[in-house]
Amino acid sequence: MQPKCTHSAQGTSCKCGLCCTKITNFGVSRGGTEILRDVNLHIHCGDLTAIIGPNGAGKSTLLKAILGEIPHNGELKFLDAKNEGTTKPTMGYVPQKLDLDSSSPTSVLDLFAAALALMPIWFSYPPKIRDRVRETLARTQAEHLINKRLGTLSGGELQRVLLALALDPIPHLLLLDEPVSGIDQRGLELFYQTVSVLRKNYDLSILLVSHDLNLVAEYADRVAFVNNKTIECSGTPQEVFSAEKVIQTFGLDWSKRYQRNEKDRVENAFMV
Repeated sequence: MQPKCTHSAQGTSCKCGLCCTKITNFGVSRGGTEILRDVNLHIHCGDLTAIIGPNGAGKSTLLKAILGEIPHNGELKFLDAKNEGTTKPTMGYVPQKLDLDSSSPTSVLDLFAAALALMPIWFSYPPKIRDRVRETLARTQAEHLINKRLGTLSGGELQRVLLALALDPIPHLLLLDEPVSGIDQRGLELFYQTVSVLRKNYDLSILLVSHDLNLVAEYADRVAFVNNKTIECSGTPQEVFSAEKVIQTFGLDWSKRYQRNEKDRVENAFMV
């Protein structure tokens, strides 16, 4: 018997007794066309929730709606453990990519100074500004990149820089939209290891859009399957990847491989 994979409308009570971000009855329509409807998510602080689904299902649209970049209906609320909170949580965002002019002299330090509105980028920076940027970059093991030109960074280096930028100030909710697209295996692993440490250190609620099911299986605490304009299924990775509707979308072979790998991982965890 397969584990039950719940519909998104279930399990969304505010009173969970934990710090969390709640997305309630979210919907998006553009040009008279409904793109998303009745989207509900409950993301505990310290948890990484992955959004998966077929191409064109509306995964990135959901992130843009949460960011407020496109009109939507529904509610977004951050709640502390006492069930007190705000309807305007602070958010950090790491995009799929950043289009850069490789010939530009703009450095990582310049980017931070401009983004944080500390001063125009053509000014020289006092030590306290440089120290703040270096401290922020250290959160993602990127402090050594502070003086490098943006156009010379590798894909993995640039994403760690953007991740650091998204963490100043530390947000209630961190949004990652396919953040490792086009990055080599080493850079990919380092990025997700860094995210895993950050969510524990800062008790972050993290929402990740990804097509890489292997990475989702390894790093996500919860998974939400977006299909047919809504979240059709949500739960633990094991529950979601065992659900019939997910198997039909991604293939039975992948589901069997995941279950086999998960069995090996659990067995190896008890080996000394």
